[in-house]
Parts: sequence; structure tokens; C-alpha cells
Amino acid sequence: METKFSIIKDVKEDEEKIREAAEFIKNGGTVVFPTETVYGLGADALNETAVEKIFKAKGRPQDNPLIIHVASKNIEPYVMEIPEVANKLINKFWPGPLTIILRKKGIIPNVTSADLNSIGIRMPDNEIARKLIELSNTTIAAPSANISGRPSPTDFQRCVEDLDGKVDCILGGAQSDVGVESTIVDCTVVPPIVLRPGGITLEMLKEIDSSIEIDKAIMEKPREGLKPKAPGMKYKHYAPNAKVTIISGERKKTIEKIKEMVHYNIEKGKNVCILTVEENVNEYTEGDCIVMGSIFNLATVAKSLFEALRKCDDLNADLILAEGYKEEGLGIAIMNRLNKAAGFDIIDV
Repeated sequence: METKFSIIKDVKEDEEKIREAAEFIKNGGTVVFPTETVYGLGADALNETAVEKIFKAKGRPQDNPLIIHVASKNIEPYVMEIPEVANKLINKFWPGPLTIILRKKGIIPNVTSADLNSIGIRMPDNEIARKLIELSNTTIAAPSANISGRPSPTDFQRCVEDLDGKVDCILGGAQSDVGVESTIVDCTVVPPIVLRPGGITLEMLKEIDSSIEIDKAIMEKPREGLKPKAPGMKYKHYAPNAKVTIISGERKKTIEKIKEMVHYNIEKGKNVCILTVEENVNEYTEGDCIVMGSIFNLATVAKSLFEALRKCDDLNADLILAEGYKEEGLGIAIMNRLNKAAGFDIIDV
């Protein structure tokens, strides 16, 4: 398959390029496009054959449900009912990095929802994404635009690395602002429950409904036989080629443990990368440091996380040592992604 590439610098000036991409969607094809979270790999969510192409291109397990993306807040064609709390969340956080799970209508094929009677739905806060959906005249099913299990892409070039020749079109825009996938809230249960943390934090959600809680299981290793209700709940995700280990605890002890592990592994001839922050980088004298942002601004860390993991592959790392974060606010989303990348290999110090 020959992939068409288009760079979008201005939605109005480059609308024709987006319209060409929308034609691929209308004709049952696949299109990579930017969103504020990560880049997505999209197809017509209502076309079974088109959706199956997403799974094939990514090598994605069929029981991992997809999220459908819309260009407006009118989601009645796709869901059975919209509870009051869901309406409040939509009005507060859409467009934005929030996915809401609701009971689906029959118009949504089972392949899109992984045979569940519910579907995750969101309205992206990215002009290119919304224009593509609008011009496609459908809802677009779109997981992250990477080979399944790899770190999600937050820029155009990483999508090309993974999916050139496997999809019909790749639309390039700016780097994703948020850098981790959307927060997922299940509104088919009372009280609503967070199934995946993201840029919309639990604290922000509780301002809308104080009863919303986070599913404790998402920070643990998935149990066998789990039928995932949301993307990312069951399978190993975000994994670079190298082994990832998280070192978590008080700052000085964390740094000392990482320095000890770096020295030991370099002595054994291994390439070691350290995922760190601006405030700690000067503490390390061995290994390749990849600075992800500031501990005082976790949004910068979240935005850089997946690209940092990919840079470790660029450096041919044998081992990646990642500093841990407090599981509060955005730290919950960051640790959720690191845990997945590390296969829950954590050293507490």
C-alpha cells in the first residue's frame, strides 16, 4: 500500500488536503491524524470492513475496544441514553481529552466496540481532527497511530516510522499538546468510574461530580481473563524495545538507586537511559539522560513521556530507568503509562 502524506499548517488554507483525507475515510480507508492527546489512526466507525483495517495495520487484539470521535456534542445517533452526569462532563470538558463510555446503539458495529454493549466517545480539541470528522460525515474510530504495544506517537514522524505503507493517508500537524491518551470515564455505572487516567484529572472530574472515583485496578497488573471495557486496560502498552524499570520513592534515595543501577549495568556493557526531570538531570554522571520536563509542571512530563520512550529506542538502550511520580493529579496518568511500559516492574526505595 502506498501511503499519502499531507502536512496541515492551517486548517482553512489546507482544507483541500483534509478533504482528500476525508475521501479515504468515506471510501473505507484509514487515515492517521493529529489530536491534542496523541496521533490517532482513524476509519469510519460505522463500517466494519474499514474498522478491521485499523486492527490489521496496528496488529491490535480484536478484544481491545476502540473510541469513536465526533465533531460536535450531538452524540444521540450513537448512544442509547446520556445520563445527567455525562451531559455535565460533555459541557465542561468537550472538546477536550475526555472519553465518556455510554451504552451504544446498534448503529455501532460490534467490531468497533469489541462486542461490548457500550462505546467510548469523545470530541477532540484539535481543529484538524474535527475538520476531518466533519468532512468525513461520520464518526471516526481511532486508537493511537502506532504499532500495538509501542509508545503512542505525539508527532508526525513517529507515525510515519510505524505505519508508512500500512495506511492510506497520514495527516501531519503540530506535536500533541497533552501527550497521553484521553481520560476515560465510564458513565454506564453509578457512580461513574475512571477506567483510564489522562489530562483531565480525577480532581477536575470531582468538581463536576464528587462521587466519581478511579478504578483501583488500573494501577495494578491486569488479571487473567479480563474483558477490557476501555482501551489500554488489558495489554502491555507503550513499551519501547528496552526493558523499563521504575524507581520510586524519596528524591535522594531514588537518585542514588538509579546511579547505582546505571553504574552496575554500564560495567556489564549495557546502554542505559534515564528518564528524569530538569531538577535532577545534573545528579547523573553516567548513562544517557532524557529530560521530560519539570517536576513542578507535570504537564511538561506528560507531553514528553512517549517521545522520551521512543528516543530510548533511537539510542539503542538496553535498559531504561525511570524516576517515579506521586500518584496524584497528572502523576496518576504518568505512572499509569510508565507502569504499562515497564510491565509493572517497580523498585520502591
